[in-house]
Amino acid sequence: MRFDSFAHLLSHFSEQTPDAPALHYENRTLSFSALYDAVKTRAAELRETGKTCMGILSDGSLDCVVEIFAANLAGLQVVMLDASLETGMLTMLIRYTDIDTLWGDIDLVEELEGALTGGVSDGKGKILFFTSGTTARSKAVVLTDHSLCQSAWNGSEKLPLSPEDTLLCILPLGHVFGFVCGLLWGLSCGACVALGRGARHYLDDCSHYRPTAVSVVPLLMGFLLKQRCINPELRLILVGAGDCPPALLGAAAAAGLRVSFGYGLTETSSGVAISVSGDPFAMEVCPDDTITIAEDGEILIEAPTCIMQGYYKMPGDTAEVLKDGVFYTGDLGYFDGDGKLHITGRKKDMLVLPDGTKIFLPEYEAPIMKALGSTEIAVTLKNGRPVLVFSGEGDADAISLKLRELMRELPRGQQITDIIVTAEPLPRTATGKIKRWELQQKVSADT
Repeated sequence: MRFDSFAHLLSHFSEQTPDAPALHYENRTLSFSALYDAVKTRAAELRETGKTCMGILSDGSLDCVVEIFAANLAGLQVVMLDASLETGMLTMLIRYTDIDTLWGDIDLVEELEGALTGGVSDGKGKILFFTSGTTARSKAVVLTDHSLCQSAWNGSEKLPLSPEDTLLCILPLGHVFGFVCGLLWGLSCGACVALGRGARHYLDDCSHYRPTAVSVVPLLMGFLLKQRCINPELRLILVGAGDCPPALLGAAAAAGLRVSFGYGLTETSSGVAISVSGDPFAMEVCPDDTITIAEDGEILIEAPTCIMQGYYKMPGDTAEVLKDGVFYTGDLGYFDGDGKLHITGRKKDMLVLPDGTKIFLPEYEAPIMKALGSTEIAVTLKNGRPVLVFSGEGDADAISLKLRELMRELPRGQQITDIIVTAEPLPRTATGKIKRWELQQKVSADT
């Protein structure tokens, strides 16, 4: 069923299946009627505060979900924040998005209270998610409960769940893929959503909740398969937010699991295409969306029910990618003879790691060029990890030594894992830009 809002979704199942389980967290279970009652009670309390914009320092708990729905029902603008960010970055994001109240860990909330602003006057229905790039380039994408519900419906039309299903939500709710495909997808189908208990429970959440479906990024799927954490009831894995190595798909198939691959963006309220049978990388376009391929191979999306309102307080950046209702993704792809969408690369200068993190290459490569005193370098992926290609005379160990301090400043998953020294020039266009897709193909072929 298609829902117009969070309130519509919750009220519908509260009336139709009031006693059916909606959320399961640790040893607590809320039925749809109990969930809706909790949301309405909390919404009434929030209205009394007079606040207008709530920042959610999401921990993925049951109380967190209730707070998100309640803040929306109370008419507040909701901003989804990553609690793992440094306080300095969180302070900047709070001020940027006009947050006047926070929910989350008490100590962290108290530490950030000095950054609170005067709020907003037009935030009703708006939910802001940050793009999953490096923090310097992240933008707040303005979505709504309406667009998020339409996205959940879009996905469920292609990949439905039943009320008998249990969907395990172990992805961060602060990212749109986790929120839509880990939470709303299940609730909009009347299924029970089991809320993961954090990274320390990755090994036992499946045995604790016995899910029939789960949404993951490729890195997490690989971990679950390697550690043999899959419960017998699990039948469906939805993978998104990053490139998935074929070896992972083979391992999932060997375990008797059905794997579907989804493609979407924060700007489109999550998925716009999904594989439902056969080749996991051959995806069908979701019902409300229209996808065309530009002459240069760029994927263009029309998604009137799901498209963002824009980047928060960034009209110029919005105009660059959203033109006459068409979203210019910067991704490259094609349609096969059966009309299935395939993703081949990225027009934008970015890499997407298996956990969904985006590395913006101009920013990433600049300090490397400075440290090495050379512009003949490029970073690409090898087995899902960043590697450095150095064109010219040099020794990989010596290069690694020069980069040691620089790499220590980066999260472990974003550090260079290998150095490829080649006498061949880097592939470039006539204007001197690196042909990153060609470089990626060459490195992959040599793997």
